[in-house]
Amino acid sequence: FVSAERREPPDIDVDFESERREEVIQWVYERYGRDRAALCCTVMRFRARGAIRDVGKVLGLTEDVTGALASQVWGGGGSEHGVGEDHAAELNLNLDDRRLRLALELAQELIGFPRQLGTHPGGFVLTQDRLNELVPIEPAAMADRQVIEWDKDDIDALKFMKVDVLGLGMLGCLRRGFALIEEQGGPAGMDIAGVPAEDPATYAMIQRADTLGTFQIESRAQMAMLPRLKPTTFYDLVVQVAIVRPGPIQGDMVHPYLRRREGKERPDYPKEELRRVLGKTLGVPLFQEQAMQVAIHCAGFTPGEADQLRRSMATFKVTGGVSKFRDKLIGGMVGRGYEQAFAERTFSQLEGFGSYGFPESHAASFALIAYASAWMKCHHPDVFCAALLNSQPMGFYAPAQVVRDAQEHGVEVRPVCVNASRWDCTLEPRLEGSGAAVRLGLRTVKGLANHDAALLVTHRGDEPYGSVEEAWRRAGVLPSALERLAEADAFRGIGLDRRQALWQIRGLAESVLPLFAAADAGGPPRPEIIEPPVPLTPMREGAEVVEDYRSVGLSLRSHPVAFLRATLQQQGMVTCASLGHARDGRRVVVPGIVLVRQKPGSAKGIMFITIEDETGVANLVLWPDRFTRQRRLVLTARMLACHGRVQREGAVVHVITDRLEDLSELLRSVGERDEAFPIQHGRGDAATHPAGQDPRHPGTGVAGSGIRVPTRDFR
Repeated sequence: FVSAERREPPDIDVDFESERREEVIQWVYERYGRDRAALCCTVMRFRARGAIRDVGKVLGLTEDVTGALASQVWGGGGSEHGVGEDHAAELNLNLDDRRLRLALELAQELIGFPRQLGTHPGGFVLTQDRLNELVPIEPAAMADRQVIEWDKDDIDALKFMKVDVLGLGMLGCLRRGFALIEEQGGPAGMDIAGVPAEDPATYAMIQRADTLGTFQIESRAQMAMLPRLKPTTFYDLVVQVAIVRPGPIQGDMVHPYLRRREGKERPDYPKEELRRVLGKTLGVPLFQEQAMQVAIHCAGFTPGEADQLRRSMATFKVTGGVSKFRDKLIGGMVGRGYEQAFAERTFSQLEGFGSYGFPESHAASFALIAYASAWMKCHHPDVFCAALLNSQPMGFYAPAQVVRDAQEHGVEVRPVCVNASRWDCTLEPRLEGSGAAVRLGLRTVKGLANHDAALLVTHRGDEPYGSVEEAWRRAGVLPSALERLAEADAFRGIGLDRRQALWQIRGLAESVLPLFAAADAGGPPRPEIIEPPVPLTPMREGAEVVEDYRSVGLSLRSHPVAFLRATLQQQGMVTCASLGHARDGRRVVVPGIVLVRQKPGSAKGIMFITIEDETGVANLVLWPDRFTRQRRLVLTARMLACHGRVQREGAVVHVITDRLEDLSELLRSVGERDEAFPIQHGRGDAATHPAGQDPRHPGTGVAGSGIRVPTRDFR
């Protein structure tokens, strides 16, 4: 946006691959000089959780008390209210304790107070003359970076030149995917520009909301919108990216647009000039550019005044900045022949942008990346899975959900293997079927250093390891690194289960003294160190699954809930998959492991929870009063049973929650169980699975009590 009245440098944002952002940052320092370029700061302020932790530490409260209090506050919507007496009462803490009451009071006062300066993610200040003549430059905490003590708001006030060098994980994921496509015989040098445009199969997949792992359109809110909006062209995708935002939602633009798109309501264009501005979005202003055009053509704003209106709607600005334009915009529209009610409705829609308004150009850029990621997922699901796993951490979903989704699309996923895995996940030929199999890489093994993995892969070469001791001698890694591999069951390919491999590793340090190791290398074992075989009790199947999650973060065996299905059925609980066939309004009890908790600022206190069982996922809606009543359970439980009723709107199904039940204790019993409940096809409330998907369903994501995949809490 450039205008004559602005008289200031533009604010430029550029997205790079996340892994290469530091390379770009160092290039900027080299190109412009460290006396003319520096990152600006951000002022870190106390929020509810940090305030109670810091105050509690000063007053001598124990870590478990302050941690428990902090865990009772949702990081977004509840931060401004602080930790209150009701939170302490839920934890059965003694409110008569003077230190506790003082901690609660002081923590409340600290909220919003500056705590420290932090480094801006990528906001570079560039000057023609020496920057250190205007503001002190100091070394940042991160090596080879330097910062100034002013924050981004100071830079805006002083009209300094700023370029945001930002990182985007999906760009790196796509680059890895294109490289894998080339390795599999695809076109060389492929990039986003080479992705076939307007592919019908890709849009069909998007319309089904089959978008887990893609860019921007993978959240539950986006997935709920896709079957209603049904994108069929690229511009539909631009609208899809922009419409699920706090601005359009709070401005009441979403439902009018959907009704008009579905033919249930006709667009209202009192004048032809309004049709020219809003015709492509059916009379609903969705983008910042449209807001400016409405102000210019319909209310008589000058371009400079329209730009001020746009700036007041800029991303992450405080809501209410648009209000000062109310009289001028409504008066201008009425003076040009528009009805008062129509003008007021138009302003109320524009006012929604005060929370978060999207430029059309920004939405189009994001839509292009979203389309490219969806195309890759649709036509190369094996490549997309491997590239996504190699780009972690990113997105809404943990690797376990990525693997499960890939398997449901017919991708074979193979476990970590000391003789087959490299650091990254790789593609291997399949014995039958199309596509390639995904081999999990050593990067998925928790606690294994990249250096140790490189030694194992380099010394393995084309000659596989035949035993634990051979891997130890040839690679020269510490036994602790081999223990991480054994815990991940990576020696099963050479005939050793977890316990057998760990037993052999524990004997490595005593098997050969260092003085004789070189002489013994490659020769037969000496008689004095031959140990008789020791019979080890095999692990239960449930324990194997628990250990999979502890060591790799996912399991290719069974889903933990499958071991609990018989118990859950006896209590009348249904599967997540059965909700797809349940009638609207039916009362159900559906259990599952918590995957995602979300409480968007635009949702008026409503929390959305995604749970998972061996058959699929269910989306729960939790009203604010129910969240308040069961706050502790909601924020801490790893497995929940939702008592509620089914709400259907087309293909979108939610469960409106009446009450939640904590099943975390039941989840802890998985390791003591021997056999998973078989997943059967069909309808009804037995352990069913949607038709056309892999009935085995391994590789799902879990969080809780030994099964430690992080729950994604978007606080």
